[in-house]
Amino acid sequence: MESGSIQVTETPLVLFVLRRADDALILGHRLSEWCGVAPAMEEDMALANMGLDLIGQARSLYAYAGEAEAVGHDEDAFAYCRDERAYRNLLLVEQPNGDFAKTMARQFLYAAFAYPYWRAMMGSADAMLSAIAAKSEKEMAYHLRYCAEWIVRLGDGTTTSHARATAAIEELWPFTGELFEVDGVERAAIAEGIGVDLETLRGAWRSSVAEILEKAALKMPADGWMQKGGRNGRHSEHLGHLLAELQYVQRAIPGAIW
Repeated sequence: MESGSIQVTETPLVLFVLRRADDALILGHRLSEWCGVAPAMEEDMALANMGLDLIGQARSLYAYAGEAEAVGHDEDAFAYCRDERAYRNLLLVEQPNGDFAKTMARQFLYAAFAYPYWRAMMGSADAMLSAIAAKSEKEMAYHLRYCAEWIVRLGDGTTTSHARATAAIEELWPFTGELFEVDGVERAAIAEGIGVDLETLRGAWRSSVAEILEKAALKMPADGWMQKGGRNGRHSEHLGHLLAELQYVQRAIPGAIW
């Protein structure tokens, strides 16, 4: 186990895998923050289980990134021993939980993308990524169904729940454009038959989101200026605070094993 911050050998494949791993780790950690404080026991367990699904995805992807990099970094090193700028996750997933409506909106917007993404990735020419996708696709199908049901309940519920759901969707919408950003790393993966063209998923994502928002009596926000930068290590102020908690034990006791 590394005792300080590691330097990652950022080949296109390593970066491609770390992006998906970081999405899963950071969002999984966000969901873990609800443990013991969710609105009801059932939701406490559901959020914890979804968080475990995501952390399981992250572990598999980090392990594969370590194999691809081939310099001795394991999943713990990637999770606990990188500086903030070395993380490649979407800005969406690092946004704070806020109230329950905001957490459901964030998870819904992400799951509506991740479900068709992992379904498409099952056709990846990379056998390991295809196998990870087969497991992740099933998990994200549940996440999408669960969160969609809550968006409908909140949007078509009381005046207060409707207002909170509306505010959550509007606040998080500017972070959704990054879901479909295609840069050099993505193009290299597409060329190798490893990745999928994210732009081809936009239509399915919009249709899925629009259908649920209509059922919830919520309006789809108008597209405008979109936030981006997470894929290149430029994050909001929230990620640094999250990592301070996530990495505390390893930073305080280097090499700790548990």
